Amino acid sequence: MFKRHSERSEESSTRFFVTVVPQNDQILMHPPSPPSPVDIGRANFRGQARKILLQPEDRLHHTYLIGKTGTGKTTVLQNIVLQDIWAGHGCCFVDPHGDAVRWLLDRIPPERLEEVILINPADESFPLGLNLLDAPDPAQQDFLISEAIEMFYKLFDPNREGLIGPQFEHWMRNAALTVMADPAGGTLLEIPRLFTDPQFEQRKTRHLRDPVVRAFWEDQMAKTSEFHRSEMLNYFTSKFGRFQSNSLLRNIIGQRHSAFSWDQVLAEGKIVLISLAKGEIGELNASMLGLILMTQLAAAVLRRARVPREERHPFYLCVDEFQNVLTDAFVSMLAEARKYGLGVHLAHQYLEQLPEHIRSAVLGNVRTIVAFQLGSSDTALIRKELDPQPEASEQTLDAETLQFLPPRHFAIKLTLNGQTYPPFLGESLPPLEARSPITADQVIALARLRYASPRPLVESEFRARWR
Repeated sequence: MFKRHSERSEESSTRFFVTVVPQNDQILMHPPSPPSPVDIGRANFRGQARKILLQPEDRLHHTYLIGKTGTGKTTVLQNIVLQDIWAGHGCCFVDPHGDAVRWLLDRIPPERLEEVILINPADESFPLGLNLLDAPDPAQQDFLISEAIEMFYKLFDPNREGLIGPQFEHWMRNAALTVMADPAGGTLLEIPRLFTDPQFEQRKTRHLRDPVVRAFWEDQMAKTSEFHRSEMLNYFTSKFGRFQSNSLLRNIIGQRHSAFSWDQVLAEGKIVLISLAKGEIGELNASMLGLILMTQLAAAVLRRARVPREERHPFYLCVDEFQNVLTDAFVSMLAEARKYGLGVHLAHQYLEQLPEHIRSAVLGNVRTIVAFQLGSSDTALIRKELDPQPEASEQTLDAETLQFLPPRHFAIKLTLNGQTYPPFLGESLPPLEARSPITADQVIALARLRYASPRPLVESEFRARWR
């Protein structure tokens, strides 16, 4: 079942995108305008293979991919990112395995070499600074602190069972505002030190101008008995211990200034490739860094409200296994992301990976859904999302079809020019072939030079600040 394809008119050298709507075979033609569409696969329409294209405006309504491991989701995402790179678009890819990022590094065109920001925490020799509390605008401090608290919930108390609670939030909020008040900056790792080092506390609190935060230290903490303070202290600082003692994570989040600005990334349409291979850096470290990066991105996206609408160039985010790195607030932001020029592509394996409210937020906000082979427990809900009115479709998708789709085959509900059409079956493209004179090692070397710092330098600066 064919939805749309692109072709070159024989009568003219001008390229047009030709859209066929099966219901009435209406053909719509319009000249291309940047940014350009991306090709995700082929569909059979009346015996002919046709391209399945995601148009730029429709991508801002977001895309959701679901399916068992090994069915082709990652290949679709990496092909989308590669096409964005070729077309000169701003994009970001979060890869939980690392293989797809390495594949992309071998295909960077020379003209975009200097636009690549590579984030690979496994490269311990050149750590790249990521400071969640690095707020360029004081108005963004509350947002970043709220997201930091949400991050701790996601890491330590995902089911809200009390491991993180109101008391933790109270201490965390006031401590974060305290370290952020220092003109030299502050990091997450400095927060527990405020409660254990009186001299450090004095050095930080002297910069405070907020009377409420100052009262927290001068009234509440100063008048809390040693017994109650020590009882709370162990509960609070234990959440930071594994980050302080882990040299890989400490060298990244312990730097006072982030290595790059997401505002600049969005404005200039840069390429951000994030490799979070759990096998190399550990699952908790991968989740922590992913959450920090996506929180910083969300803050930068919201700051685009100050940018005139015509200057909000589209930026495309692809996240594989997104349940590990997106907070509730980020997922809830999907409804607003379109007007800020952010198009999000989310992929994961099965619905039980998502809390119910996150599942509802995703399914309620994405307009294009791509379902690869599904497990039996997911079939009913995804089938309903794909085809809420099966009686109006040309071909009804049954449960057996969704459960036994071959690898790289999918069912898709496509949004076209803002309108969503009934689902049809398609086959994704294999990994795109591309030759580039630029090697992955060259991209890595330049990214290190521009954004990272040698490990001995980072560690010596950290030790100097910790005295």
